[in-house]
Amino acid sequence: MSYLAYGDRVGLRHLVMDDAAEIVALNKESLDLHGPWLPGAPIVTREEFESYLGRFDGGAHEGFVVCRLDTGGIAGRINVNNIVRGTHQSGTVGYAAYAPSAGRGYMTEGLRLLVAYAFEELGLHRLEANIQPGNTASINLAKRAGFQREGFSPNFQFIDGAWRDHERWAVTAEMV
Repeated sequence: MSYLAYGDRVGLRHLVMDDAAEIVALNKESLDLHGPWLPGAPIVTREEFESYLGRFDGGAHEGFVVCRLDTGGIAGRINVNNIVRGTHQSGTVGYAAYAPSAGRGYMTEGLRLLVAYAFEELGLHRLEANIQPGNTASINLAKRAGFQREGFSPNFQFIDGAWRDHERWAVTAEMV
């Protein structure tokens, strides 16, 4: 597969149907890692993956995977959701590292690639990430990619059976 961008250890490319088996397997392996932090039910069947992939039709959402260059395996995924054009040129970033690759720096490199791609190729001006305060790994990842904390949103999103507080983190084209 061809990469949209690549760094020293990872490449960034669009999520495609051929990723179904690998993503489903990685999601199953990562249930404990993702459970408290990610919204919605985990994608653990091919049918759920097909439905998930369909959300990227139409331009309001873009789905990417971060792949290791040495193996081609998927280390994580990043979505740019709720893309607003016009005077905003913004999107909301959601991301997840997969358990077999978590904590090795692949997602730091991948999120930096995504930020550059979003500003240069997608023409966005601002990216926002909403992160639960207790998710220190995700907050640290956002910081390493240049995001800055902007505020706090109580009861922001329904995750893991309850409305969860989130911190708002953002980066603009001028900040990178």
